[in-house]
Amino acid sequence: MTTRLDSVSPEEIAARLFGSPEERAALIREGAEAGVAEAQAVYGQMLLDGDDPRAGFAWFNKAAAQGHLMALNMVGRCYDLGWGTPVNKDRAAECFRIAAERGLDWGMYNYATALTLGEGVTEDKAAALGWFGKAAEMGNAKAINYVGSFHEDGWVVGRDMAKAAICYRQAAEGGDFRGAFNHARMLLGAGDVEAARGWLLRCREAATPAFADKVRAWLRASRWPELEEALC
Repeated sequence: MTTRLDSVSPEEIAARLFGSPEERAALIREGAEAGVAEAQAVYGQMLLDGDDPRAGFAWFNKAAAQGHLMALNMVGRCYDLGWGTPVNKDRAAECFRIAAERGLDWGMYNYATALTLGEGVTEDKAAALGWFGKAAEMGNAKAINYVGSFHEDGWVVGRDMAKAAICYRQAAEGGDFRGAFNHARMLLGAGDVEAARGWLLRCREAATPAFADKVRAWLRASRWPELEEALC
């Protein structure tokens, strides 16, 4: 039988939060079932990570209906990637737009990405850079990396490699694996191979397998093929 949360003392809640994984999961589930938006969002993520994306998607929707912005962003991610629901880029972009306009940095990042790629919305790189910039000001490392890419590639703004290098360094230091790779590229271009090796190692620790494969391919085709070992 589920325990009513309003009958549980703060001390008991604290004990369960610091208890076993099963106790924490049970407490979060109880909170979700009791209608607590934050618990619903966390429970949705637990279900998504636990290979039940359909149930996770349902709980994200429940939390989003209560105005939980990260849950709304995750509804968008589910639509974007087909997690627990058919892919629908239009709905994904709309979720990201609302979360962005309400101040969520991850909503800004995801909406900017949609605008950059023209997925679910008309491609608009100028608007995308604006949203990446807002998320970057909030410290979002992935957005900072994207701002660097705009300056490196000369999208919307004039090509500015110095600005790109600064952004990549900040993104790398903020924990973004793409930023770590881009920072390593800039360091290699400046002749600092050993520092670049260190950032390649940091990239390897966090990168997805697909991105790590792209980095290895880049290194094999570069002037520094011996650095591929850093990602092995």
